[in-house]
Amino acid sequence: MREKLAEITDQLKYRDGDETKWDKCWRLARSTADNEEHANQLFDIFYADRFLQAGRIQAAMGATKEVTAFNCFVSPVIEDDFDSIFEVLKKGGQTLRLGGGDGFDFSNLRPSGSHIVSLDTTASGPLSFMDCYDAMCATVVSAGHRRGAMMGVLRVDHPDIEQFITAKHNENRLRNFNVSVGITDDFMRAVEADDMFELVHGGKVYRKVNARALWDKIMRSTWDWAEPGVLFLDTINRKNNLHAIEKISATNPCGEQPLPPNGACLLGSFNLVAYLVDRDGKMGFDIYQFLMDIEQVVPSMDNIIDRTTYPLPEQRREALSKRRMGLGVTGVANAMEILGMPYGSDESKRWLKWVLINLRNAAYSASIDLARRKGAFPLYDEITYGGEFLKTLPDYLLEEMKQYGIRNSHLLSIAPTGTISLVAGNVSSGIEPPFSLEYDRTVIFEEGRKETYRLKDYAYDVHGVAGVTADELDAQQHVEMLNIASRYVDSSVSKTCNVGDNTTFEEFKDLYMQAYKGGASGCTTFRAAGMRGGVLTKVKPEVDEGAACFINPETGQKECE
Repeated sequence: MREKLAEITDQLKYRDGDETKWDKCWRLARSTADNEEHANQLFDIFYADRFLQAGRIQAAMGATKEVTAFNCFVSPVIEDDFDSIFEVLKKGGQTLRLGGGDGFDFSNLRPSGSHIVSLDTTASGPLSFMDCYDAMCATVVSAGHRRGAMMGVLRVDHPDIEQFITAKHNENRLRNFNVSVGITDDFMRAVEADDMFELVHGGKVYRKVNARALWDKIMRSTWDWAEPGVLFLDTINRKNNLHAIEKISATNPCGEQPLPPNGACLLGSFNLVAYLVDRDGKMGFDIYQFLMDIEQVVPSMDNIIDRTTYPLPEQRREALSKRRMGLGVTGVANAMEILGMPYGSDESKRWLKWVLINLRNAAYSASIDLARRKGAFPLYDEITYGGEFLKTLPDYLLEEMKQYGIRNSHLLSIAPTGTISLVAGNVSSGIEPPFSLEYDRTVIFEEGRKETYRLKDYAYDVHGVAGVTADELDAQQHVEMLNIASRYVDSSVSKTCNVGDNTTFEEFKDLYMQAYKGGASGCTTFRAAGMRGGVLTKVKPEVDEGAACFINPETGQKECE
């Protein structure tokens, strides 16, 4: 059944016309390769499911339809004026129409009730305009009959932050948005000190609130409704390799790509299950093949930046000037369990660290080699390039970078790879443990017909390994895995920390504090006993997922392509 559903999903989502998998992999290899030899190497990687390009790449590159290969965008700056608000709305619609998900920072918009001098009236506030964007997203049909997706961000010091926190405490409002609060270091210090915190806009202090009480309101909302998520903005910007020339205030809909205004990023994941080999009856990981594949994948992804369609010219300029990509991993939990390391165990944490260090070093080495052959990204400057992440690189890579520069400003990101992991045989998604070893999944075909399939987890079905599931894992272990992964990627990690009934609210709040102090760029949790869990059980989405990330009621996990 896994193979059948993989075939059906691949045909519905990624193949062009009547392509077979063989045809699709050749299309992708030839359209992203440097030459025929490179195409042959890429075909082997793609056909064996060792590297899974993100869904937009698979649907776009070399295909007959005009869609973008980029999954991830962040909008232009939304200024506090009518023309800017609706110009960005229009550009967001164009981005969604060509298949991209988009992130928006609404923090510049004046709070509700503010006086508008030119009209002698009062402002309606960010949430009212978010409703306009939400309606636009619901109206626009995204490329490939996909559901549009948006991330809405508001800074924690915005005067309307409390209304924002509770905006989705229902089944109807902002359904096309994931929402996150932009958290600052100043706010977190005020929380720890139990100080008052200023809510400001345009240099004016609107009021002061108790920081700990506001934090509790955010936490209580995520406890009950699984939203808003939190983004640690200062952590994101300190870590950013380009922190000297850009400011990041929003992410793509899934949260694994913090991006500047007009930012765009390509995604793809190495399927760790495909690198497992039987060595005299004992399973091992083929690190040599893994490193060799990274060398081939980096130039392939870099070529896409030059060859794809962009929804907006400013997105094209941004992408070409910085050449971002986000390489990650999937099948992590399955690979660990098959190798005899229970997910969340000390051994599994050490193994994840080892894999990600190898991915980091090999990806940066390949990008430096590309810079030697093709030139560094246009905005590369040896003096300004660097942040906290770059300090983690080994000295030999830093020395090579001084000599040649680097082709891509960013290279690493871990996404929630729901659909591509399903197409690869229902391997565990991203760095998540499986939510269940067996579950039903409903597929909605283009003509509206529905079919339900009983799916088994890859490790359980193929290897007979009943691994740890998400709800069996202690919430503390979820955060520890998030923090480990966050140290070795230069963008961010999308992970849902599942919270069981045995976790108290105080323990729940501490998870977010641990994520902050552990260096994560953000944190998302899901508690099945919460209000959102009840809504999802009762109201299942009537469309298949697209660029959106949402909690799937059948799997209990965040899903994206």
